[in-house]
Amino acid sequence: MLRRLYHDQPETFAFTPDNQKWAEAQMKKFPEGRQASAVIPLLWRAQEQHGWLTRPAIEYVGQMLDLAYIRVLEVASFYFMFQLQPVGSIAHIQVCGTLSCMICGAEDLIGVCKDKIAEKAHEVSADGKFSWEEVECLGSCANAPMAQIGKDYYEDLTAERLSEIIDELAAGQVPVPGPQNGRFAAEPLKGLTSLRDYDSGKTKYNASVQAAVEIGDTVKRIDGTEVPLLTPWVKDAAAKPAKPKAAAKPKAAKPAAKKPIDETGITKQQAVAKSKAKPDVSADIAEEQPLTLDAARETGADDLKKISGVGPKLEGVLNDLGFWHFDQIADWTDAQVAWVDSRLKFKGRIIRDNWMAQAKELAEK
Repeated sequence: MLRRLYHDQPETFAFTPDNQKWAEAQMKKFPEGRQASAVIPLLWRAQEQHGWLTRPAIEYVGQMLDLAYIRVLEVASFYFMFQLQPVGSIAHIQVCGTLSCMICGAEDLIGVCKDKIAEKAHEVSADGKFSWEEVECLGSCANAPMAQIGKDYYEDLTAERLSEIIDELAAGQVPVPGPQNGRFAAEPLKGLTSLRDYDSGKTKYNASVQAAVEIGDTVKRIDGTEVPLLTPWVKDAAAKPAKPKAAAKPKAAKPAAKKPIDETGITKQQAVAKSKAKPDVSADIAEEQPLTLDAARETGADDLKKISGVGPKLEGVLNDLGFWHFDQIADWTDAQVAWVDSRLKFKGRIIRDNWMAQAKELAEK
């Protein structure tokens, strides 16, 4: 299925202050230089805040992660959980249309969506409150047919019950999610055949539904005020002073199977790995400043973003350092790479992506 950006886009996007803190906390989960791994949670947060994923939001996330916009767009357009067009202001209803649900009446649920929301999937209702789509298996086959609305599953649905749920949502109510036919969870309809000692009466709802009820609004979009805001380890680290760690005892190197350690104390595997490892150019080489320019030449600056690994933010840093053209980068020596590398936020990227070879090829075009 071809997925394109919506034709009518807002001019700007920015995370709320709370969501900005949350996003920065996600980036800290990953090692230095690997912050791009946070692209999916940041895109999801942007979608939760706005309702759907806009082009300014995609570009905003790209700037935060120092990624070329096209890289972020590739992720957003690949995963169907990202909505690239407007959705209903109250809820976007995702009806499972895969085997179990289809056998048990998913077509009737889709019929309700067509009657009460819009004739075609992804169209917003006339009042702007709802939208819908058919999706692949959501993994609740024992409770078919079902639909995901907001954060939660509404299971064991009938056409009549889904119609009621839409009406309740429109009236500002929050229908309790989970099974809609009186089941506690996913036990057999005729009663338990195993685990008979389990007492579902200990809690009114199963764990998933109980959590949703405690939140109080399963269709409310994330705005950053949820608790906990930061990831637990970041929050705990800020609250408690770090305890000094005892010095770790050096571990003796293990020899390879049936291979004793040689006189250097290095195993055969370690020696092979060391010989294959890429050298850290900036580690032991004296720095030398490359030729820089105060501004681009009269012909205009080259688009440095064409170099893999250089995004809009990193292009700005390179311009600030005095690099505007491919031929400047193509001629960097190891010492000059060390100078530039020490001034970049993500060290090692120059060598990893071989900017010099890329720049040389681009300069010759």
